[in-house]
Amino acid sequence: MEKSMAIDTRPPAKLEGKYAAILVCWLLGNGCLFSWNSMLTIEDYYVYLFPNYHSSRVLTLVYQPFALGTLAILAYNEAKINTRKRNLFGYTLFFIATLLVLILDLATSGKGGLGTFIGICVISGAFGVADAHVQGGVVGDLSYMKPEFVQSFLCGLAASGVLTSSLRLITKAAFENSRDGLRKGAIMFFAISTFFELVCVLLYAFVFPKLPIVKYYRSKAASEGSKTVTADLVAGGIQASTIERDEEDPKLLERKGNKQLLLENIDYALDMFLIYVLTLSIFPGFLSEDTGSHSLGPWYALVLIATYNVCDLIGRYIPLLKFLKMECRKLITITVLSRFLLIPAFYFVAKYGDQGWMIMLTGLLGLSNGYLTVCVLTAAPKGYKGPEQNALGNILVLFLLGGIFAGVTLDWLWLIGKGW
Repeated sequence: MEKSMAIDTRPPAKLEGKYAAILVCWLLGNGCLFSWNSMLTIEDYYVYLFPNYHSSRVLTLVYQPFALGTLAILAYNEAKINTRKRNLFGYTLFFIATLLVLILDLATSGKGGLGTFIGICVISGAFGVADAHVQGGVVGDLSYMKPEFVQSFLCGLAASGVLTSSLRLITKAAFENSRDGLRKGAIMFFAISTFFELVCVLLYAFVFPKLPIVKYYRSKAASEGSKTVTADLVAGGIQASTIERDEEDPKLLERKGNKQLLLENIDYALDMFLIYVLTLSIFPGFLSEDTGSHSLGPWYALVLIATYNVCDLIGRYIPLLKFLKMECRKLITITVLSRFLLIPAFYFVAKYGDQGWMIMLTGLLGLSNGYLTVCVLTAAPKGYKGPEQNALGNILVLFLLGGIFAGVTLDWLWLIGKGW
C-alpha cells in the first residue's frame, strides 16, 4: 500500500517536537485531574460545611458512576468517535464545571446546607463525565504514539495531586485553620483550576496537533485505517483525503474488535481493575476519616494525602529507568495481587500503630499505584496497529475507572461498626 507524501517518512526519533509533546502531554494529564484533586484536597473545608454528609466518600461515589458509565459508552463506540471533539468537549466541561464550583461558593457566601451539597454533587458528576471523555480519549490517542507520551500524561495525572496538596498545605499555613481561611483557600484553588483548564483547552486545540511528531503518528494511524483522527489531522494542516488507504487491503480489514482485544489482554485489564480497587478502597476516604487522632492534629489527613500524591508521582517516573521497568506480564499480575496485603496492614496500623507507620504505608500505596499503572499502560499496546492501540487504551482506562468505582464503594466497609 502506498503512503501519501503527506506522511513524514523520517524516523519518529528524528522528528521535531518530541520534548514539546512530552511537556504538553504532562500538562494535559495534569488538567485531567487538577479540578477533581482540588475538590478532594479541600475536603477539610467541605467537612466543615457539611459535617454530616461524609463528603469525601459521597462526592467520590457520585463522580465514579458518571465517569464509568460515560466511558463504557465511549469505549464501545470508540472507532466511530471524533477524538478531537471528544477531548475538547472533556476539557471544556472541566473548565465550565470548575468555574461553577467557584460561582456556587460565591453565590452562597460559603454557606453549607443540603441545597449547596446537592449542587456540589451535581458538579462532581460533571467532573466524572469530563474525565471519561478526556482520560480514555487521550490515553487512546497517545497509545499509538511513543510510550513516553503515555507515561508523561500519566505522570501529569499524579502531578496534579502533588500540586494541589502542596497548595493546600501552603494555604492552610497562610490562612490558619478557620472557616474564613478554609474558604479563602478553596476559592484560590478553584480560581487556579479554572484558569488551568482553559489553558488545557487551548493546548489541545492549537498546539498539540501541530507538532511534527504528533502529525507523523496520526498520519500513520490514518494510513492503517483509523477514522478517529481525521479532525486532528486537519487541525495539524493535513487533509485526511491525502492519506491513501486501500479499504480492500486485507490487513486493514483484519482490525481486531474490542472483544478480541480484551480477551488477548484480559490480564492487563484485570491488573488495572485490581490496582485501583485497592487504592480507592483506602484513598482518600479511609485516610481522611479513619486514621484517629495524632500529634499532627488537623494537619494529619493533609500530610497523608500529600504523601500519597508525591509517592504516586515518583512511582510513575521509576519506569524511565529501563532496568526498573517491569514488563513480564505474570510478574506484573503477581505484584498487583501482592498489594492486597496492604489492607490488613492499614487496618492494624490505624488501630495500633503511630503516625509514622501510617505515613510509610501511605507512601508505599502511592508508589506502587503509580509504578504499576505506567508499567501496564505502556506495555499493553505493543504489537498492534494504530486503531487497535487506540481501542485498547480506551478499554484499559475503562477497567481503571471500574476499579476506582468498586474501590470507592468498598471504602464504605471501613465504617462498619463506627456509626454514621
